[in-house]
Amino acid sequence: MEIFDCIAAVARPVHDFGDEFMSDEATAAIGLRAGFTPGRGFYCRGRFGVLGEAPAAVVQAVQGFLGPDLVVTGWRAGRPVMPAEKAAACYAEAVRTWGRARIPADADVEHFNRLAQRLIDAADADALPLFAGWRAQPVPGDDPLGAAMQRVHVLREHRGACHLAAVRLSGLSAREAMVVNLGVEQAAHYGWREPNPAAAALIPRWQRAEQLTDEMQAPLYATLTARQRADFAQLVSALTSTHPACTHPA
Repeated sequence: MEIFDCIAAVARPVHDFGDEFMSDEATAAIGLRAGFTPGRGFYCRGRFGVLGEAPAAVVQAVQGFLGPDLVVTGWRAGRPVMPAEKAAACYAEAVRTWGRARIPADADVEHFNRLAQRLIDAADADALPLFAGWRAQPVPGDDPLGAAMQRVHVLREHRGACHLAAVRLSGLSAREAMVVNLGVEQAAHYGWREPNPAAAALIPRWQRAEQLTDEMQAPLYATLTARQRADFAQLVSALTSTHPACTHPA
């Protein structure tokens, strides 16, 4: 499989599987049990806790795509519950717990973990601090299912960080990119106040940002052989298949 064919095959499943985790009530329940109140506190403090005790404005600048009010409110709400480092570890455990419950039993997670880690290790993290923070999170060696989900999350953070850089390089704001990609209603859902419909002239810029994102990820996938890329695309498809019921005990 060619490099860009592999990137195209895995980008959407990795993104959407991560979205399922983040929006799942089971994930929110872990936050509640950890002491977070209902809302975005666990999500913001956990996901962005890898940045350390940064000011809310810095967290907003690093993650980019969520509206400032959402991030500032969630980050501040989570601060009294636990330190950022502990919140990130708690969120990483939630990632693994969700993976143990949702990844199909017949998926070859051992092979996936080998290839995914090779991609993660090959990444240049310069200017990608959120990815760098998640790559630095420990991955248990005795939990292959949980480790597979954590690596899905790390790869998702890599593409997201690359995409934010590509969006800005293409002359778009993060807000404009969200509206072009998702529409006004969804942009509002993700914290942008009264977003305006996207101007037609912005669409080619967003398409260019997508292309640049692929190009920024290409060096990772160049470390795999064509056969390994084909295997990886198949493994991602197998891991992220939709299963309404738990396949493994969480």
